[in-house]
Amino acid sequence: MSVYSVKGKGRRYDFTLKGIRHTEAWYKTKTEAKKAEADRRKEVLNPEHQMIIDPTPTDMEFLELVNRRLDHIKEYNSEQHYTDHIYYAKRWCSYWGDKKCNEITVDMVQSFLLKRKRDVSAVTANKELRLLRSLFNFGIKAPRLWIKNNPTLGIDFFPMEKKEKYVPQKKDVIKVIAVADPSIQDYLWTMICTMGRMSEINRLKWSDVNLNGKYLVLYTRKKKGGHLTPRRIPLNKKLFGIFSQRYKDRDKNKPWIFWHRYWSRKIGEWVEGPYRDRKKIMTTLCNKAGVKYFRYHALRHFGASMLDHDNVPIGTVQRILGHENRLTTEIYLHSIGEGERVAVDCLDRGFE
Repeated sequence: MSVYSVKGKGRRYDFTLKGIRHTEAWYKTKTEAKKAEADRRKEVLNPEHQMIIDPTPTDMEFLELVNRRLDHIKEYNSEQHYTDHIYYAKRWCSYWGDKKCNEITVDMVQSFLLKRKRDVSAVTANKELRLLRSLFNFGIKAPRLWIKNNPTLGIDFFPMEKKEKYVPQKKDVIKVIAVADPSIQDYLWTMICTMGRMSEINRLKWSDVNLNGKYLVLYTRKKKGGHLTPRRIPLNKKLFGIFSQRYKDRDKNKPWIFWHRYWSRKIGEWVEGPYRDRKKIMTTLCNKAGVKYFRYHALRHFGASMLDHDNVPIGTVQRILGHENRLTTEIYLHSIGEGERVAVDCLDRGFE
């Protein structure tokens, strides 16, 4: 249905033409909405006419801006990034969904962020500020020019108490692997030996693995522009053994290395496909192993610290992790290097 109503607000049209979504609200009657939809379809099909009669808008509904931003993220970023934005966007729209963008003031945003800080944490409030700032900048940026102002500009991030990130010890990682079933063991070893992100491991296909060349290819969207970028990771003995066995035992009708069968509430039937998230597994395994809880991302820090401890050059670690910035890689290095130990030993000698 291209025209529908929202209780307490009115009617809106929403349709896709030539691969682009077009939507506008709020109309008092269904007739008005259908007429506006018909006019918009004519404009899209006759771009020369549109250029004459459709001046560049200088403001829009906040809800409309959010929807267009979500459409953009869905096309250019990862599925997880899109899902995260929906979670935050629903909250923003509960505050400002009935307003135009120019009606949202700095004070309104500041009050919202203060409440998020009090109710949750400064970390959460700062994340919402970053995402809101990106949302309004998206509307301002040429060639869109949908809105004029960004009410988040000038708002400072809240100070935070930064804590040292917990990185599990080797013995705890081994305990967790030991209590997992064989398939999950393979999944965890893949994450440890490649230091890949969860989304990268989940999308792995057999076409990404070269057993003869002893390497695999991981793909990430965490690059400028949202491009799906590949990087090669060599297979060590452990991972080569795991992948060789899984290749022999594979279902030839399934392209994925790690997949499952699950009930889809969206389409109302059982489907087979790659994992999207496996949050609950680590909680169960850590409890069963009797170790402090950690998630998959901590294994990237764990692997990077092990390489750093063995004096692997930081440039090599950076390439394996898939970082564009060396400073990002340094965040992952939690081992105490020999240089630091030599430095503090100088203090001992100074008092001899």
